[in-house]
Amino acid sequence: MLARHLCFECSRVENSLSSKLRPLSRGPVNASTVDVAVVRSESRFHRVSSADISRSSIPTVGFNMKKVTRGHVTLKCWDLGGQPRFRPMWERYCRGVNAIMFIVDIADVDLLPVAKDELHALMRQPSLEGIPLLVLGNKSDLPDKLTVDELIDALDLKIIGHREVSCYGISAKEETNLEAVIQWLMKWANR
Repeated sequence: MLARHLCFECSRVENSLSSKLRPLSRGPVNASTVDVAVVRSESRFHRVSSADISRSSIPTVGFNMKKVTRGHVTLKCWDLGGQPRFRPMWERYCRGVNAIMFIVDIADVDLLPVAKDELHALMRQPSLEGIPLLVLGNKSDLPDKLTVDELIDALDLKIIGHREVSCYGISAKEETNLEAVIQWLMKWANR
C-alpha cells in the first residue's frame, strides 16, 4: 500500500507509474501513501493511477483507494488525508502493507518540521514495525528545493530503525525517478 504519501502529485505520478508497471511480480503490491500537505495529494494520487492528468488540487478528505493493474502486478494505493484530524487514522491503513510511502513537498521547508514529527510518530507504531519506508521528496524540478541529503537530515531519517528506509527526489510534473520508485515497490512486492 502506498501511504498517502505515495500519492505523488497523485494524478500525474499515478499515470506515469501505471504506464511503467510491468509483470515483474505476481500478486498485489499494497502500499499506503502519506502526505502531510493538506492540498495537492489528490492530484498526485490520480497521476499515479490514471491517464487523466488533472491540474486541480483537491485535498483528500479521509482516504481514497485506487488499484492499478498491469500484467500480473496490482498496485493497491491508499491515499490518506493529510489534515490533522485524519492523521490518527494513518496507522490503521498502513498495517499489513508491503510498503509505506511518505511524500513531502521539498520546496515547502516550512512544512518540514510538521512532516518530521508526523512521520516519526507513525514509524513508532508497534504495528508498523518492519514495514519498509520510502520517503519521496516531490517537486525536485523546482529551483528552490531541498536535495535528497538535505531531506534526509531535515526529517532525521537516519534514526528510524526496524525497517529499510529509502529516500528519492521525484517530480510528478517531470516524471523524474518514477522508474526507481516502481523498482523499489517491486522489490517489496512478495515480502
